Amino acid sequence: MTEALSRKSEAMSSTTDGSAARRGWRLPDEAGILIMLIVVFAIFCAMSPNMRTLSNGLVLLLNGAVIGLLALGQTFVLLIGGIDLSTGANIAVMGVLVSLLMAHGLVWPLAILVTLLAGTAMGIVNGIIIQYFRVPPFIVTFSTMGVASSMALIITGANSISITQSGFAFMGQGLLAGIPVPVVILAVMAILAGLLLSKTILGTHIYATGGNREAARLAGVNLAVTTITVYAISGFCASLGGIVDTARLMVGFPTTGLGDELFFSIAAAVIGGVSLFGGIGRVQGAMIGAVLIAVVSDGMNVLNVSSYWQSLVIGVIVLIAVIFDTYRRQRAGKPLSGTLRSLFRTHMFRRSS
Repeated sequence: MTEALSRKSEAMSSTTDGSAARRGWRLPDEAGILIMLIVVFAIFCAMSPNMRTLSNGLVLLLNGAVIGLLALGQTFVLLIGGIDLSTGANIAVMGVLVSLLMAHGLVWPLAILVTLLAGTAMGIVNGIIIQYFRVPPFIVTFSTMGVASSMALIITGANSISITQSGFAFMGQGLLAGIPVPVVILAVMAILAGLLLSKTILGTHIYATGGNREAARLAGVNLAVTTITVYAISGFCASLGGIVDTARLMVGFPTTGLGDELFFSIAAAVIGGVSLFGGIGRVQGAMIGAVLIAVVSDGMNVLNVSSYWQSLVIGVIVLIAVIFDTYRRQRAGKPLSGTLRSLFRTHMFRRSS
């Protein structure tokens, strides 16, 4: 009898282990884009030996870090079904601001702090207008993009501002254990963002708002706080990107960030699986998307391909990603997410108690 029970216990244990193993073998949602990144990188390496050099790798990481910071903020906005078109202009005006602060004698750590607060405030303004005045995010952020980019040119007279505080260069040119500081900053920010979205009530509210805004409101989600917070995060990330860009050059250019940065930030998030319709996506995917964008851009530069083709190639990749996202949502039938069901249960429990 004892032996039979022992054999039964072992069988149940092996079955459980087998089930756990099967569950453990489930591929994450970002597996597809990660495989695509590896394939694209391998193709570029095969086409040009320069792609495999350490110096080129550092340039790729640095370029990817700025794109990643913008994509990180854009991810939060997209998750609630919004969009932030002011990120590139935020880079420009915040780069000018941090340069001016140091030119007027403020030490660089304090200049960085003031600039981050200003960038966050710009995001808060976007969120307040969107939430309380019911203006579409596209219009609001398009307007603030025009205001911010013009401010950078007006303040400087379209001239660059040289930076003389050598310590500031650490933010864009320094190394920590051989790793560029901007990459370290991005890694820390990505980890914090991932934890915020997966482990906090705010993260649950962000996904719920993007999944079904009205249902989230009925479930007790504070839409005003959620909306303003995600735009504040986007503003903070964009201003941090502006600081990094300015520290790399040690010059404040009023046109920095007004190129492809906005397009790349949205592209990185969408390619990484963050839905333009809201409620779907993770930080990991957005970061992989940012690296893919950096690899494509850097690889085409190494191969001396015209910059005009870079936007075309990345645009096609984004279009494919959006088509796939639209098809995925149509197939899913847009069911009420588990996040919303959990919120409803919590809300009803509180009311009954």
